[in-house]
Amino acid sequence: MDTAAKFGQLALGLGAFAVVVAAILLVAGRLDGPRGDRRVAWLFLAPAVVGLAVAVVYPAVRTIIASFSDAHGERFIGLANYATVFGSPDQLLVLRNTAVWVLLSPVAATAVGLVYAVLVDRSRFEAAAKALIFLPMAISFVGASIIWKFVYEYRPDLPGVDQIGLLNRLLVAAGGSPRQWLITPPLNTLLLVVVMIWIQAGFAMTVLSAAIKEIPAEIVESAQLDGVSGFGMFRRITLPSIRPALVVVLTTIAIWTLKVFDIVRTMTGGQFDSSVVANEFYTQSFRSDNQGLGSTLAVLLFVLVLPVIWYNIRQLRRWEA
Repeated sequence: MDTAAKFGQLALGLGAFAVVVAAILLVAGRLDGPRGDRRVAWLFLAPAVVGLAVAVVYPAVRTIIASFSDAHGERFIGLANYATVFGSPDQLLVLRNTAVWVLLSPVAATAVGLVYAVLVDRSRFEAAAKALIFLPMAISFVGASIIWKFVYEYRPDLPGVDQIGLLNRLLVAAGGSPRQWLITPPLNTLLLVVVMIWIQAGFAMTVLSAAIKEIPAEIVESAQLDGVSGFGMFRRITLPSIRPALVVVLTTIAIWTLKVFDIVRTMTGGQFDSSVVANEFYTQSFRSDNQGLGSTLAVLLFVLVLPVIWYNIRQLRRWEA
């Protein structure tokens, strides 16, 4: 497709958008009466509802249907794909790796962010310290993965061959032998989790630091007058006061972790027993051309995310009440 055709399609799309907006505004201007406001609201919501139905609901339904079909979506096979996911040793390994990610990443990233936020709170170098830990958030997952791939880089342990990977460089300097970190399961999965923690600790620190600063000074002063200090202040005052923020941070990072793909794909490609659900979904759908199993993994990922979202919404409603 040449440039002129692309610009033509762009102009057509913008024109269609302008026509829809003009039609909505024209109809909204003619609505009046006791239910006029409600009708106007529904009128403006209609394009978004249609867009969600076309871009989200319809593909989701098609994916669920495809999960009960064979590799090419031509024949109904019932729960065979689900039996494969929960019965195949390879797929069970993928589920195990995903569980390791979800159990470690949110807790570790939140803990690092919380400790960091408490330590630098109201210090002289607070701004610089927070900027330092927040920097990884400005890097894409792929960019962060490439950086850490160099950290874990391995060169053959031969005379005259220098290790360029930071971890192996330090290991050799300490008198040890270099290791191929990313091809050794299950260590490689734990090392990939470190990358997610490094990225998300800045997010946790930012949210939790803001929550700490919102703790009323009266509460802190009252606790100090009662002789509470140090770890007691952290356990009895800080943690209970920032609990809503902690839940938001934990659940948000958990959702990102469940969907992790970039880190695994960039650093190991899912090889060496390091694959997770999102990467396996990609592999089955686009590399192995198994649309049935790929759709099943997509549905499973959606089901795993739902309880986390439900819990997050439930907690937010409880605190707002």
